[in-house]
Amino acid sequence: MTIGSILPADLHEKFKSDEEICLLDVREQGVYAQGHPFFASNLPLSVLELRIALLVPRKNVPIFLLDQGDTDVLSAQAAEKLYELGYTEITIVGGGIMGWREADLEIFSGVNVPSKAFGEFVEHENKTPNISADDLQAKIQKGDSLSILDSRPFDEYHRMSIPGGIDMPGAELAYRVWTLGLDEATPVVVNCAGRTRSIIGAQSLINAGVKNPVMALRDGTMGWYLAGYDLEKNADRVGEEPSQSALLDNAEQIQSLASKTGVEEIDPAGLDKLQNAAGEQTLYVLDVRTKEEFLSGHLQGSYHAPGGQLVQAMDEYVAVRNATLVLVDDKDVRALMTGSWLRQMGWDKVYVLSDLSGCELEEGEAPTADVEKLPFISPMEVDAVISSGEPIAVIDLASSLSYSAWHIPGAFWGVRARLSHDLMYLPPVGLVIVTADDERLAHLAAKEILKIRPEVITRVLQGGNKAWRSAGMRVEVGDTHFLSEKDDVWYKPYDNKDKIRERMQEYLDWEVALVGQVKRDGLARFRILKD
Repeated sequence: MTIGSILPADLHEKFKSDEEICLLDVREQGVYAQGHPFFASNLPLSVLELRIALLVPRKNVPIFLLDQGDTDVLSAQAAEKLYELGYTEITIVGGGIMGWREADLEIFSGVNVPSKAFGEFVEHENKTPNISADDLQAKIQKGDSLSILDSRPFDEYHRMSIPGGIDMPGAELAYRVWTLGLDEATPVVVNCAGRTRSIIGAQSLINAGVKNPVMALRDGTMGWYLAGYDLEKNADRVGEEPSQSALLDNAEQIQSLASKTGVEEIDPAGLDKLQNAAGEQTLYVLDVRTKEEFLSGHLQGSYHAPGGQLVQAMDEYVAVRNATLVLVDDKDVRALMTGSWLRQMGWDKVYVLSDLSGCELEEGEAPTADVEKLPFISPMEVDAVISSGEPIAVIDLASSLSYSAWHIPGAFWGVRARLSHDLMYLPPVGLVIVTADDERLAHLAAKEILKIRPEVITRVLQGGNKAWRSAGMRVEVGDTHFLSEKDDVWYKPYDNKDKIRERMQEYLDWEVALVGQVKRDGLARFRILKD
C-alpha cells in the first residue's frame, strides 16, 4: 500500500477547482474544533468504519486525510482502514494541521463552519430583519399579537425554548407556516439557539412570500438568556401539517425561488440516470422530510437529512465538494426551499425529486455499516461480575459528555483511536468489558483490545449503554475514571454549566467574526440571491 502526500498550499489550491474533492479530518471532534481548514469534514478515526459510507459514498473519489501533524499517525491509520474498505485514491496532507498553519493558511475553530458562515453572509446581503430579546419581551408583556417559531429539531426545542414558541424545524417553516392562519399584520419571529437557523429560517419565510412582518430573534435562545429572561422547558407545541390546498396556494413562489437559484426537478428516470453514473460522480440522495415520514417509507439508498439541519450542518452529511445532490420530498416544498439554499451555498448540482409514484420504498432506518461481532455479555451478568469483586474493567466509549452524565459504576472512559496507548493506564485485570452508545463501536474496539492484550478475556456489553439503563441497573455520574484525554467532542455553550454566559457570548462573537475569516480564506463560493 503506497500512500501519497500533498502540501497544504497545493490542497488549498485544489479546492478552487470544480473537481470532486474530499478532505477528512480524522482527529476527534473536540480537537478538530480547535482548528481546521474551511472545507474539512470531521470523521474521527474512532468511528471511521461506521460513518464513511454515508459521508463518502463513491470509493474512487480523491480523499485527503488530515491529522495533527508532527508525530501523529491518525492519517496513516485512517488510510489503512480506507484501503481495507475499498477506497482507492487516498492522500495524506503533509504536516497535518501544523503544516496548514505553517503555510499561513486560514484555520477555523468550531464546527459546521461553512454553514455558520453562510448564515452570516445571508443576513448581510439580504438585510434580514431582526429583533432583540428586549424588544421581543416588551411585545410579549404588552400582549401584542405575534407568532414565535422555533426552527430547531424538536429535541432541542423541547430542552429549552422562548416562552410561547412553536416548533417548526428548518425547511418545515415554509411548509407549515400557512397552517397558523395569521393575519398579515401579525409579526413572525424565528429563533434558534444562536444565529444561523434564526437567520436562514426568517429569510426562508420572506423568500417563500410570507406577507407578515418576519424577523429573526437576534442571537436566538442564547441572546434571550443573556438578556436575563427565562427559557421555557419541555414545551411540546408543534406546527401542524398543511392541507394540500394550502400547499398549492403557496407553492408557486417557492418553485419560482428554486428556479431562480438553479435547482432542477427530476423524475425517477432522472434519478436512475444519476445512479447509473455514480461510479464516475459522487451522488448523495438525501430525504429532507421529517423522521416519521422517512421511517414510513423512503427510497433505497437514501439517507435522512432534514432540510433545516442539512443547511445548518452540511459537512456532517456531505463530505465531497462538488458532488451531485438529490433532495427527496413528496410534498416538494421542503426540498425546493432546501435546494435553493444549497445552491446559494455554492453547490452546483442540486436536484429535487418529489414524484415517488412507482418507486419501491423501504420502511425503517437506512442500512448501517455492519461489523464483526465478538462475544457478548448481558447487563445482568456484568452487574453480577462487578458485585463479585473480581478484577475486571469496564471501558465505556460513549462521548465524554454522555459518560459524565451517567455510566456503569467503576467504568473507565476512553477514546477508541487512543486505546493502543491509553490501555497502559488500565489496572491489571482478567476480564475487559467494552460498552458504548453504539454497540458496533464496542465490537470494533474489543477486537483491537484483543490484539493489544491477547491474554485478557474481552467481552462486549449486549445492547450497549442503552441496554444497561433499560435494565434499570445502578449508575454512576461525573468524571470518575478517565483513560483518555477529555477532548473528544465539541461542547455546546450551554454544556459548560460553570461559565455558561461567558461561553454563549464567545460563541455568538465567533459566529459574527466568521465573515472576515471566510473572505481571507477565499474558498467559499456563496452566491446570495437578493430581492
